[in-house]
Amino acid sequence: MSIHAVVTTDAPMPLGPYSQAVWCADLLFISGQLPLDPNNGSIAGAAIGDQTRRTLRNLLAILASQGLTAQSLVKTTVFLRDMAHFPAFNTVYEDALGTARPARSVVAAAGLPKNVLVEIEAVACR
Repeated sequence: MSIHAVVTTDAPMPLGPYSQAVWCADLLFISGQLPLDPNNGSIAGAAIGDQTRRTLRNLLAILASQGLTAQSLVKTTVFLRDMAHFPAFNTVYEDALGTARPARSVVAAAGLPKNVLVEIEAVACR
């Protein structure tokens, strides 16, 4: 079984000792992505819509760096700081993923890195 890390400058660099994503056989495990601009590390806006859009752009950039698309997603796990943000989050999520419908869990998280409103991790398949 082959395991190797993924690095792309089109998504933010990890904030700690982990990889943006890791291949294991035909599965790509994408670490939790935050709404950070990959060029300067700033948080993308104060609203859940802006933060969700940037977070998904980062996740899709990692997929694209590996020749994958949203259609390759198998599962996403979403962490929201406040479940009251769910309707606005869900609208942006649906727009960003188009017809892709991976399995998904949404969890309320008391605290997220850098005090952001959303974090999304994913598993994709070649």
